[in-house]
Amino acid sequence: MNGRRAERLLRLVFLGTGTSQGVPIIGCSCAVCSSNDPHNVRLRSSVMLEGESSCVVVDTGPDFRAQMLREGVKRLDAIVYTHEHKDHLAGMDDVRPFNYLQKSVMPLFASDRVEAALKRDFHYAFARGSHGGVPQVDIRRIEDFEVFEAGGLRLEALPVMHGALPIHGFRCGEVAYITDANHLSSATLARLQGLEVLVLNALRPSPHYSHFSLQEAVDVAHQIGARRTFFTHVSHDMGDHIQVNEGLPAGMALAHDGLVLERLDGQWALLHSDWLGQTLGEA
Repeated sequence: MNGRRAERLLRLVFLGTGTSQGVPIIGCSCAVCSSNDPHNVRLRSSVMLEGESSCVVVDTGPDFRAQMLREGVKRLDAIVYTHEHKDHLAGMDDVRPFNYLQKSVMPLFASDRVEAALKRDFHYAFARGSHGGVPQVDIRRIEDFEVFEAGGLRLEALPVMHGALPIHGFRCGEVAYITDANHLSSATLARLQGLEVLVLNALRPSPHYSHFSLQEAVDVAHQIGARRTFFTHVSHDMGDHIQVNEGLPAGMALAHDGLVLERLDGQWALLHSDWLGQTLGEA
């Protein structure tokens, strides 16, 4: 901690809500992948967390550059990582424009395994005497249940299981973000009580060995009891966005790319990014 008071989370932007291949999938002609509805177009999963002056991104997948351009992001204070799979890591090199614009090193908050993966996959950024044109980053190790400050926001690292792989979800105030999970321990569930907003992964209707199915995610959401729950890391196998949402319990919905949750007058309101409003033909 740097001694300043941590900012309150005021805004959450869904940068991407898709699974590892995104939606549509290359070469697929299913109804979802062929849909003209922009709600069914999903980049790799990531969110942006904003306070009064803070901006933090969770995960930098292969679509990170496109997501930053789409949302018009001019400043980024920190990046936080859930785990080391490529759909959550591959875009890290594109922090370079932020290095240049902000004249600063980018803090990356990560577990020991994610740190090892970053140093392996982006070895040139960590080499001695590295030349210009490489990402300038500072990796800061995080541990299970650690409360830490990233870019002015206070987060707690929550251990969850992704198949046999231990990874992290995060709580920031009254909001929690969990992706790629298929099991939450009783200790993690205890840290998720009293939420206003829960973001939780739901891959598809049928079971999967390392991701919650839709029904499993609904059951976990009921157990946690957040006021609103949004499902992310969604596959094309989930089905049409609008049709799936029509069958979900009250207070639960599939998230979509460009969905914005904003804290207004003490309540979390649903908005959407300007680009999506234009796509949908709204003012």
